[in-house]
Amino acid sequence: MRDASPKPLVQVTDLKMHFPIYSGIFRRHSGDVKAVDGVSFDIQAGETLGLVGESGCGKSTVGRALLRLYEITAGKVVIDGEDVASLPPEALRKKRPTMQMVFQDPQASLNPRMTLARIISEPLDEHTDWNDARKLERVYELMDAVGLNRRFANRFPHEFSGGQRQRIGIARALALNPKFIVCDEPIAALDVSIQAQVVNLLEDLQERFGLTYLFISHDLSMVRHIADRVAVMYLGKIAELSPRDALYSLPLHPYAEALLSAVNEPDPVRAATRKRIILKGDVPSPANPPLGCNFSTRCPRVFDRCRVEDPALRQVEPGRFVACHLYDQQTAAGPTGAPEVNERNQQGELQ
Repeated sequence: MRDASPKPLVQVTDLKMHFPIYSGIFRRHSGDVKAVDGVSFDIQAGETLGLVGESGCGKSTVGRALLRLYEITAGKVVIDGEDVASLPPEALRKKRPTMQMVFQDPQASLNPRMTLARIISEPLDEHTDWNDARKLERVYELMDAVGLNRRFANRFPHEFSGGQRQRIGIARALALNPKFIVCDEPIAALDVSIQAQVVNLLEDLQERFGLTYLFISHDLSMVRHIADRVAVMYLGKIAELSPRDALYSLPLHPYAEALLSAVNEPDPVRAATRKRIILKGDVPSPANPPLGCNFSTRCPRVFDRCRVEDPALRQVEPGRFVACHLYDQQTAAGPTGAPEVNERNQQGELQ
């Protein structure tokens, strides 16, 4: 989506993940849960793209679909020049070392019957023909990289804290020297005191090994710390995709504006003057999304067109993509709220 000359490492085009609904005695197909419904973005090599949104908006489904842990309903996912969505099983298996995942719950993603050394070396067992001595040396290297003492190699997951278990998961993901890692809410299950340590570790590893991240999280403060660009999802679609600083200083989409208004402001002066936006109503069901814009049922600036026409994600400023009719050039002169948006942009430039 960006005009930069280097080819992106990850290119996602119109990704869809629909889960069928079966009902009745005969279990007939009666509909679909549209968990991800036409998502497109790219990630440059060495970049971190943050993916944020409410619970149930489809963030984790996007991450799993990218690595083809789910069979994709439609769309293309090109990682390092190959369309992962269309690879046959054996070719996909050979592609696995390029792309790895750090899961949300380290307790659930680690085998409780395996020692730390066996957990980290399991990818090496599957994808290399190394002998035991070489595998153990690689395990020690990875333990050093993520800050685990080598003496812990023969301990089991229950003997570690939550932060240490997440470090084990990160070490396992790094075992095969991947280029792209999906971090699926890697700090959500950790204490606040440990979260910053894990995020700093991910940043250090990215700089050392040239990694590319998709960082999925509902913690907007952490995303602001680690991401280069941020995609805001709502009900299976991307509402806004912008550079980090631009998004946090002046969000364009009404949903992104409401979401960011909930972020804690450490400056008491700015916190006292900031207006919190409270959205009314509940998030619609992905099995029965509203007509037109997905956000039309809760948007404070909705107008008639929003309820009948689904806005496309398109560039409205250099590097900034928004799916909102308020920014449609065709409506800029009409009574649709676009002048209000222009006024907000001018105010943002003055701040």
